[in-house]
Amino acid sequence: MIDTHAHLDFSQFDPDREKIIFEAKASGVKRIINIGVDLKSSRKSLELAKKYPFVYATVGVHPHDAKTLDDGVLKNLEILAQNEKVVAIGEIGLDFYRNLSPKKIQIEAFEKQIDLAKKLNLPIVVHMRMPKVKRHQEIRNAYDDALNILKKNDVQKIGGVLHCFSGNQKQANFGLSLGFYLSFNGTLTYPKSKAKDIAKNTPIDFILTETDCPYLSPAPFRGKRNKPSYVRFVVEKLSEIFSDSSFQEVEEITEKNAFNLFGLGNR
Repeated sequence: MIDTHAHLDFSQFDPDREKIIFEAKASGVKRIINIGVDLKSSRKSLELAKKYPFVYATVGVHPHDAKTLDDGVLKNLEILAQNEKVVAIGEIGLDFYRNLSPKKIQIEAFEKQIDLAKKLNLPIVVHMRMPKVKRHQEIRNAYDDALNILKKNDVQKIGGVLHCFSGNQKQANFGLSLGFYLSFNGTLTYPKSKAKDIAKNTPIDFILTETDCPYLSPAPFRGKRNKPSYVRFVVEKLSEIFSDSSFQEVEEITEKNAFNLFGLGNR
């Protein structure tokens, strides 16, 4: 199993970070990718990756903090990204749910970091979240805007993943047409989750597993802190969705997918 999206550097893990990391390894998690959300977090992610051989890092500025992405931050991200333990640029994208940075600035930061990924030949980890209220003029939302930006910027050359995918089938197909993977986490296990139908209609060779810990714990632990070892519940749900595939087969395929996208086999 591979947790392709964790935030182990966050304060929720300050009391027992090392215990949680080794618990994940003992439970069968072979790799963890810790995701940067700003410059400070990106540095911490790389520190974790250097300390633990089975942990890798991404570096990037989340759309919440897009307003912090100046030339100096971008240059520092570029320096960090040249470390062999950094496997992607991210998480980057658009978030129109909280709008903590203005939409225009979010788009500018997104495109600048796409350019950085292309310069370094690294894949990208994309965050997309819709507005709180779907007014008729906002139908295109963050998903459509982000996908159109990806297409415009010719990201097929580097590839990437649409993290915590919760869009509709049309948007899923758009992402897949760009050669992107779709990643699913604990929300897949929720009774009313629409993600199950999206996963079912996605080729298993384009699916990744993640936790997004400490958030979005799977159903048995919903409302509690999530952790990398809980990626098992995502694999279990996928094996139910793909009923002709066993847990082990889903585990092996999604592991291979992660290795292919992030080049883990060469690191």
